Amino acid sequence: MKVILFDGVCNFCSASVRFIIERDPHAYFRFASLQSEAGQKLLRKHGVPERIDSLVFIDGSAYYTKSSAALNICKHLRGWWKYFYIFVLIPRPLRDYVYDWVAKNRYKWFGKANNCLIPTEEIRKRFL
Repeated sequence: MKVILFDGVCNFCSASVRFIIERDPHAYFRFASLQSEAGQKLLRKHGVPERIDSLVFIDGSAYYTKSSAALNICKHLRGWWKYFYIFVLIPRPLRDYVYDWVAKNRYKWFGKANNCLIPTEEIRKRFL
């Protein structure tokens, strides 16, 4: 199973989930917020550090965080987004530096929601 764990109260993260859903017509990905019971269970199951504050992509028994998660997600999206995967050639510390800068400012730039994303009936089945 391919699962994307995201910060459910982050407006940028919720918008990113909607973006991914629109470019994933074959429902390749499933979703859960990091704050949810399902998200917490998956983090424990895969040995992801408890205090993770990052996008997490679980692909079978492997998991990816930060820029590696985003790039591994991109390679499965419809359209030219898959070509962003080439950025894995940039050393991970550099990629994660940029990721951390955006993550640090995400609430300031995009705001914080009072509750998690509530999907429409149509996409609700893709959430754990």
